[in-house]
Amino acid sequence: MAVRAHIDKPLVLLIGLLVVAGSLIFASAAFGLLARGTPGMSSIVFNHLVLGVGAGLVLMFIAAHVEYRRWRPLAPYLFLLALAATALVFVPHVGVAHGGGLRWVTIAHVSLQPSESLKLASVLMAAAYFSAIRSRITEWRFGIFGFLAILAPPGLILILQPDLGTLGVVGAGVLAVFISAGARFRDIALAFCIGLIALGALALMKPYVRDRVATFFHPSQGAQAEGYQIKQSLIAIGSGGLLGRGFGQGIQKFTYLPEPMGDSIFAVAGEELGFAGSVALICLFLALALRGLSISARAPDLFGALLGIGISVYLGSEAFINIAAMLGVAPLTGIPLTFVSQGGSAMLVSLASAGILLNVSKSTRGKMAG
Repeated sequence: MAVRAHIDKPLVLLIGLLVVAGSLIFASAAFGLLARGTPGMSSIVFNHLVLGVGAGLVLMFIAAHVEYRRWRPLAPYLFLLALAATALVFVPHVGVAHGGGLRWVTIAHVSLQPSESLKLASVLMAAAYFSAIRSRITEWRFGIFGFLAILAPPGLILILQPDLGTLGVVGAGVLAVFISAGARFRDIALAFCIGLIALGALALMKPYVRDRVATFFHPSQGAQAEGYQIKQSLIAIGSGGLLGRGFGQGIQKFTYLPEPMGDSIFAVAGEELGFAGSVALICLFLALALRGLSISARAPDLFGALLGIGISVYLGSEAFINIAAMLGVAPLTGIPLTFVSQGGSAMLVSLASAGILLNVSKSTRGKMAG
């Protein structure tokens, strides 16, 4: 079959629409915090729009023009580097605590969240490993044990931070690669069982996990405490009605909504854009994930296919976990809304990942619809 030589235009369009829409929604949410008198707003906006979106687009352009196969021999080193960077949060005077988590580092007065790099690095590692041992994936020591060996180091670091939301996204991406590489049903079921047991153990040992699970099932019991964020999110989304209050006209972001530029930003969008705008945003994320999976299915080699699948699933799952939490159909995790929420580190890694996916699209076999 013929091999494409051009980047997939529909994928470029979807990424562009999400970045532009995300920047506009972020600007509206930032205006709400500016009206509150939140200190350091100029620095926050600069970090997101310039260091996040601006530098991220540069990284995406570079990654889109770097042959994706070049990442394969570098995968173990990038994985170890991401683990080391994430572990820096435990170094005194380097790690910064915020919101009950130790997830940030400050270097030269610039705040970074190094765990974001684990999302892409873990997918790269999984794609490189499972494409190398494809013929032996049905064996215990190469299949399920390899899967657990990749997840264990980031899992340990992220649990200690704690950052279970990021761990969930990392797990989704690596699991998607594992399944797509040909894992046996028995191993897949075992992976799910191990995950449920681990989550149950964390709920028993970690009060904050237990509180979030309890809030998810009984949000009204802690309406002024643990359940406050989800209550205000639902009020904001519900008040948007069918067509919304209008861009920039939301009320909740000014006073009531916690983290309007962070993990609650979908509630800002829901209030201002309404049901129609919210559905349109969700459809954009769904189309991005499906287009990425379609591209991956036509990759010329197993590594490209697994890498594209892992990136598509991680970007999509991150967005849908955030949206589900704001709608009250999943526990709060604190992970950002892809291409939308505040966070230069998240934006950099997301756009770099999108660039790699764009490069995979250049090598797809045959013709693609659209």
